[in-house]
Amino acid sequence: MVADPKGMFNNRKMARIDPILAFEGAAPHLIDEWQDVPEIWDTTKFKVDENQEMGRYILTGSSTPHTKGIYHTGAARIGVLRIRTMSLYESGDSDGAVSIMDLFQNKMQAKITGEVSLDRLIHLTVRGGWPALINHTTQAAEIAVKGYVERLIDDAVSLDGKTRNKAKMTRVLRSLARNESTLAKTASIVSDSLEEKNDGSSEYNNTMQLSVNTVKEYLDVLDRLFVIENQFAYEPDLKSSLRVGKLPKRHLTDPSLSLAVLGLTAQNLKSNLHMFGYYFEALCERDLAIYAKAHRGRLYHYRDHNNREIDAIMELSDGSWGAFEIKLGTDEIDDAADNLLKILDSWRNKGLRNEPAFLCVISGMSNSAYRREDGVFVVPITSLKD
Repeated sequence: MVADPKGMFNNRKMARIDPILAFEGAAPHLIDEWQDVPEIWDTTKFKVDENQEMGRYILTGSSTPHTKGIYHTGAARIGVLRIRTMSLYESGDSDGAVSIMDLFQNKMQAKITGEVSLDRLIHLTVRGGWPALINHTTQAAEIAVKGYVERLIDDAVSLDGKTRNKAKMTRVLRSLARNESTLAKTASIVSDSLEEKNDGSSEYNNTMQLSVNTVKEYLDVLDRLFVIENQFAYEPDLKSSLRVGKLPKRHLTDPSLSLAVLGLTAQNLKSNLHMFGYYFEALCERDLAIYAKAHRGRLYHYRDHNNREIDAIMELSDGSWGAFEIKLGTDEIDDAADNLLKILDSWRNKGLRNEPAFLCVISGMSNSAYRREDGVFVVPITSLKD
C-alpha cells in the first residue's frame, strides 16, 4: 500500500525513489493508492511489456492523478474498471426475481414480489450502497455518511497539494445534491452559490460567488475523486446530435451522499415525498447503471426538443436498448407507462428503425412484477438484478 502510514509512509518514499520497488511480490500483485506515485503507471506499462501474462497487477486508488508525470496512456496494456457502491441486489436488499436479461429477452414471468414499505425504501436510500453500512440502522448510516462527506470535502480542497476554498467546494456539492436527477447547467451551480444566505452585501458576493471557471475546476476535482456520475443523453438515431449535444444528468455516485451533503434525514424525506422522489430515482439509476455495466452496456437519459423525457435508457453493446420510467408510488404507474408509449409513437412517426427491446416502469411500492396489457413491464426495484 503506497499510502500506508506505517513507518512514516516508507512505501511511498521508496516508490518515489525507485517505482520498480512497488512491484516486488507474487502475482497477482496489488498496489493500493498508486496515484500518490504516478510514475507507477508507466512502470506498470514497462512490466507488462516485459512479461505479457495477463492479470499480474491490480492498481487501486481513490482518485485519478493529473497526467503530469505520466507518459503512457495505458492503451492495450491496462484496463480501467470503476468500482461503484453496491446495488440493492449486491447488498441483499433485492430478491433478484427479475433480471435485466429477462426484460431484454422478453422472458419475464408475472410474479408476486411482496410488499415494500416506504420506510424501507427511505432507509435504503439514506444508507446507500456502502458495504460497511449494510447492517446499520438508518440513524447510524446518516451519521456515517455525513462523516464520509466531511472527509471527502477535505480531500477535494487539497487534491494535488493545491489549496481550494472549502466553503465554495461545499456549495458546489450542495448544488449538485440539490439538483440530483435533473439536468443542471454549470450556470445553475453558479447561481446556486448566491441563493443560500445571500444578504446582498458586496462582501458576501466577493467572497462566496463562484465563477464559471471555478465551478468547472471544482467539478473536475470531484470527478477525479469519483464523486460524480454522468448519465449522458440518448437518441435512437446513432448519428443524431442529441447524443452529444444534450446535457447529462449529473448524479453524485450514491444518493446517500446527496442527502448527507444537504443534511436531509429519513424524517425529512418521509414528510416530503415529492422531494424523496428525486433521490429514489437516483437510487434506481445507480442500480441500473451497475446492471448495465455487468452486460457491457451503458445507462442514458432522454429528453427531446419538446422537453419530453424518459428517466433512463439502457443500451447494450449489441445496440439493443430498453427504456425505463421510475416512479415511487403505484398510483403513478399508468402515467409513466403512457409517457413511454407516447414517446415511442413519436419515434416511430419519425421513422424509428431500432425498436426498443422493452418498455418498463420501475416502481418502489409495487408488490408484483408483471406485464401490462399495453406491453409495458412493471418491476419493483427491490426485485431487480443484473
